[in-house]
Amino acid sequence: MQRTVPRVSQILETSLYVEDLDRSRRFYERLFGFTALVQDDRMCAMEVPGEQVLLLFRHGMTDRPAPGPKPGDMIPPHHGRGALHLAFAIPYGELDAWRTHLLDQDVALESTLRWPHGGTSLYFRDPDGHSLEVATPGLWPNR
Repeated sequence: MQRTVPRVSQILETSLYVEDLDRSRRFYERLFGFTALVQDDRMCAMEVPGEQVLLLFRHGMTDRPAPGPKPGDMIPPHHGRGALHLAFAIPYGELDAWRTHLLDQDVALESTLRWPHGGTSLYFRDPDGHSLEVATPGLWPNR
């Protein structure tokens, strides 16, 4: 008998690992308008539209288990090394506004790609060298 796979509704949170937590928080606030939900010396959780969260962890702060919300709870260790990648969805009509915004914020545009399904992506870097992308619909056939 084949079982039905339980549903997943969306990606809730994703993580980047950074050297300077305050510098990274300011970058994501300034460039994307994200707001901090929670911040301590270990991490900063930033609100992303669509009920999503970007977690910024200071390098080395997630190599060991962390306490959970209740005594005895534990968050398993995790870490990413090197330059990671995140893409943010933008509406079709916002591509030129993003080009201008990146220029106004002194963020170098690394690459522009036009995809077979009609989407366009702009690639650039955050202060830790992570590859960031804003992409219009048409990057993937499911969007």
